[in-house]
Amino acid sequence: MVGLKEELLKSIWHAFTALDLDRSGKVLSHNLCTVLNVPHDPVALEEHFRDDDEGPVSNQGYMPYLNKFILEKVQGNFDKVEFNRMCWTLCAKKNLSKSPSLLSDEDAFKVWVIFNFLSEDKYPLIIVPEEIEYLLKKLTEAMGAGWQQEQFDHYKIALNTSREGLSAWELIDLIGSGQFSKGMDQQTVSMAINEVFNELILDVLKQGYMLKKGHKRKNWTERWFVLKPNIISYYISEDLRDKKGDIILDGNCCVEALPDKDGKKCLFLIKCLDKSFEISASDKKKKQEWIQAIQTTVSLLKAGSPPPHKEARQKRKELRQKLLAEQEELERQMKELQAANENKQKELETVRKQLEAAAARAAEEEKKRLQTQVELQDRFSLELEREKMVRQKMEEQVAQKSSELEQYLQRVRELEEMYKQLQEALEDEKQARQDEETVRKLQARLLEEESAKRAELEKWHLEQQQTIQMTEAEKQELENQRMIKEQALQVAMQQLEQLELERKEALEQYEEVKKKLEMAANNTKSWKDKVAHHEGLIRLIEPGSKNPHLITNWGPAAFTEAELEERQKSWKGKKAASE
Repeated sequence: MVGLKEELLKSIWHAFTALDLDRSGKVLSHNLCTVLNVPHDPVALEEHFRDDDEGPVSNQGYMPYLNKFILEKVQGNFDKVEFNRMCWTLCAKKNLSKSPSLLSDEDAFKVWVIFNFLSEDKYPLIIVPEEIEYLLKKLTEAMGAGWQQEQFDHYKIALNTSREGLSAWELIDLIGSGQFSKGMDQQTVSMAINEVFNELILDVLKQGYMLKKGHKRKNWTERWFVLKPNIISYYISEDLRDKKGDIILDGNCCVEALPDKDGKKCLFLIKCLDKSFEISASDKKKKQEWIQAIQTTVSLLKAGSPPPHKEARQKRKELRQKLLAEQEELERQMKELQAANENKQKELETVRKQLEAAAARAAEEEKKRLQTQVELQDRFSLELEREKMVRQKMEEQVAQKSSELEQYLQRVRELEEMYKQLQEALEDEKQARQDEETVRKLQARLLEEESAKRAELEKWHLEQQQTIQMTEAEKQELENQRMIKEQALQVAMQQLEQLELERKEALEQYEEVKKKLEMAANNTKSWKDKVAHHEGLIRLIEPGSKNPHLITNWGPAAFTEAELEERQKSWKGKKAASE
């Protein structure tokens, strides 16, 4: 509640200083009660705003009233934007510059609220150069432009020579002048201010369009998602007018990537205690960004840490306080050295005066000695020797004091050089912190790319394992088929060998029949020759065969068609027996 009270006081301070409280103090208090949802107390209001010089209408009297009757009753159940807009309405008309500006009234209001967030916790409110640089860098980054560090350094030097920082209205004029956004139109500047406002004031960590799977109808619908430190809200569109639901985040929530399915890609799952949500991003980069952002948010909730921008603001304030304390300590040491130097100067002045007095006394004694030289010659000789010894000692003391003075002046020069080196070291430390921030962003980007590549490699590895398993199964199936074919081949080889044996037997039978046929043909020829010889031209008439003759490639067959059928039946029987 202390942090909330400080934030409220900054906006109220602007409205308080802009109003004539003798006439408008009641209006301010009434409006505060309305926007902060604090119960009205008309009796206390009239009592504390009675018309006298000691009431709360004075600067000394209003703050106790504000704390007791308004701020201590605030519960946090109010609209911060509406509260800031009410305070802005009361103070803007009086303080806002009328000069031409890139900022619209709405943009100026958002810059004013951002100023209250980044300003120092002391009054009158100002924003220091370090926070100005932080805000301008955020705006430049949101506009997609390059940051001009050298230009800002010149501006910072000019600012430090005149004052500690800028007021809210001077900051609005600076951004509206376009000094650090040259080449950017009004719409681009407005979009950048809105983006920074959403992040720093509304605690919007990430937002964008994604597809969400319904819990009842299981259909996919495009929604505008807004991630905040403890909740993800989703709307029909980015104008945030029609909210469709919330995803409440806590330390028990988790988010994990899902494989592509149902024609949807870039899927991830948000698991909560009571419900889970399936989301589809537009591409792999957006998917990884959302997963990383949600995981970071859940980690912050587990650790009880504030949002990153608030934690960064607190660290910057602590660093400034540390540097301020070191600078004050250095100034204190310089003052001590200066005081010691002044004391040494006084001591040297005292010694110089003593030497002058001693020299004057010596001159006087010399004069007296000259006047009484004749009368006191012997005595003068003794005094002269004594005076020489005294003079020698005094000269030694003067030389010693001069040496000490030279050493002291050398020490002062060394301290001045050390002070310059300390200032250079402070500048180097600031530059190192900026370089560290740049390297940290680069490392975060490299880690994100490595995570994406690691996920893709794991996916490839899984697909390779599946392919290997399928290949092993196919190899086993082919081996089984090969065994079956080898067995069939062996059976076929056996049948082929059996057929070869039968072919050889048939060939042998054929040779025997052929020999018989040749013998029969020779006998017939011999017989025909004998008949022709005895009977001359008489033709032998022979009875013809009743069955049709079979003709082969070698001539008439040696067996009839019936015998051939018998042989075929015999071969088929042998073949069936072998199978």
